[in-house]
Amino acid sequence: MRTSHAIALFAGLLLIVSPAQAQQSKAQDTKTQDSKAQDSKTQEFRVEEVNALADLPIGQLKPKSIALADRPAANLLDAGTGFMRYEDWARARPLEQQFLTLYPGYAEPNTDIVIDGAKKKYKEKLHVYVAAARFALARQPGSLDLARLITLPFVEQIDRAIKHRLINAGEAISTQEPKVVYNQNPKRRWCEGRPTVICLHSHYQLEGRFPVGIALANKLRDSSKPVADFLDFESELTLRSPAEVEQAGLMKLTGLDTPSIGAIEQSIFWVNQVIQFGKLLAVFQQFPNDPNRTAVTVFMALAIESNVLEKRKEFALVPVLRNLVPAQVLAGKSSFNSGSSLSAGFPVYARNSVKAIAGILDRE
Repeated sequence: MRTSHAIALFAGLLLIVSPAQAQQSKAQDTKTQDSKAQDSKTQEFRVEEVNALADLPIGQLKPKSIALADRPAANLLDAGTGFMRYEDWARARPLEQQFLTLYPGYAEPNTDIVIDGAKKKYKEKLHVYVAAARFALARQPGSLDLARLITLPFVEQIDRAIKHRLINAGEAISTQEPKVVYNQNPKRRWCEGRPTVICLHSHYQLEGRFPVGIALANKLRDSSKPVADFLDFESELTLRSPAEVEQAGLMKLTGLDTPSIGAIEQSIFWVNQVIQFGKLLAVFQQFPNDPNRTAVTVFMALAIESNVLEKRKEFALVPVLRNLVPAQVLAGKSSFNSGSSLSAGFPVYARNSVKAIAGILDRE
């Protein structure tokens, strides 16, 4: 009897509790579905390494993935630095050299400088780091307002470790330093003469152990010009119209022949040290065979002063500074590298910048 009573009581409890549990279960399922949808929306883009963008057919580009190539063939690399010599890059990749330098016709600097009181012709040799990346947005090209990206808030979101402020063209660096003179666009003044353009002064404080290491290096080096523990740079950010993209032939660079809605272009025309110039170019096109998706191809080029990369011996002679060899630091192969910005080396910086741009566009 007691067993029968217990069974009956248990059955009664089930009848009372089950509707509430069913409601709770249904609510939980709805919450889980909403959570999954939210997770999908906020899922971070991931980088897929490729030798070249052409190696991955665009139809095989997965959602929330970025195909990225920044490792040139061995025959293009300078074994002593790990970067491409400018002349080798220009010869092997003329389209990149055409579009990823500061202005048409740009070549390695050939300027007059003063050495020991005498004016001499000097050609600044350069090495380059170049990254090419591609990702897809699940939205129609027409839904993107690229002009909204030519703003300070957009730039600030790409890398929060770099501090930016707006300047006007008259405030941009204008010294007679050879690098400044040579980098000036011969056709127009930087930050002027464009329908949609902003001018930026940016400051990046090197992170981790770099400030201490650089302070020690300055004490040990016999130089009238100490190495700074920060990077200051100035740049122009502008919008290229669809007509400009077509007229310039930028589709040759992306390798896609679909219509473009435009491109955003950042030209870094002055850096206080190490870097001669920089370029960020993002081209927006209709995804092949899918009008509801947008293909975005991003290029980053950073030109390094070769004499900086050649400063190996003076650091190698001091045990504590052996890992401050510039080529290793810029390639992200030093124990001094840290963080996710420029202090991590160019490859990490490029990857995180492209991921940030993809995330911003995906959330727009």
